Amino acid sequence: MEITQLHIKNMVCPRCIMVVKQAFDQIGVEPLSVELGEVKLNDELTTEQQKRLDDLLQKNGFERIDDKKVRLQEKIKTLIIDTIHHKDPYDTHIQWSAFLADQLHYDYNYLSGLFSSMAGITLEQYIIRQKMEKVKEFLFYDELSVKEIAYKMGFSSVAHLSNQFKKVIGMSPTEFKKSIQNTQSRKSLDQII
Repeated sequence: MEITQLHIKNMVCPRCIMVVKQAFDQIGVEPLSVELGEVKLNDELTTEQQKRLDDLLQKNGFERIDDKKVRLQEKIKTLIIDTIHHKDPYDTHIQWSAFLADQLHYDYNYLSGLFSSMAGITLEQYIIRQKMEKVKEFLFYDELSVKEIAYKMGFSSVAHLSNQFKKVIGMSPTEFKKSIQNTQSRKSLDQII
């Protein structure tokens, strides 16, 4: 029995895992495991099962990935999103270059170059943008001070966080808190580029 790995684009949260599991239920296939961006199966899918799965995934905003470089880019995104948005407590002293190289078993310069060429922004910019979305979430729920958010997100100071926030979001964290009534202020994590 050979284990088959499928790579699924845009899986960024536990709810995504649930939706992808439901898609496999609908085609009558029981996965060995479903994780962010990856599904393991006992056997290969038939052509008909692949077609039905692709249709179900697409209806829910997902896509099966066949290209090796695209899969690696999605793994990078998934790892960053999972680390920033779903790990608690957040490791404030993470060295992204070492972390990504260690987790993905590629040289960081290769990962960074691949990501930049495919996404149109640098890996560092992507990480900052993801962090800013998490900061927006903290500000939205108003449970932490800006100083606590800066510490939790690994910024050296409130000023450093505020400068990055203003550069990416276009306003200071304080201005953002005042404008929270704007429902367009938060983005879906898979839409950040």
